[in-house]
Amino acid sequence: MKRYFAAVSSYAANPSSEQMQTVQSAMASAYSKIDKAVKKGVLHPNNGARKKSRLARALKKHEAPQAVAS
Repeated sequence: MKRYFAAVSSYAANPSSEQMQTVQSAMASAYSKIDKAVKKGVLHPNNGARKKSRLARALKKHEAPQAVAS
């Protein structure tokens, strides 16, 4: 999770497609580790879901806003 948050902060400082790919790979790695911990019983399923939500929210805060269609 620390690597992911570091990647998100570097993406926020300098948004580029290369940085976004780094963020996406860090997110996939973090999700995988969280899912494995939940599967083995180290984390409660709700705790794992909360951690993954926190990761997604951190990235969403720094992404460009999408156009809303009415």
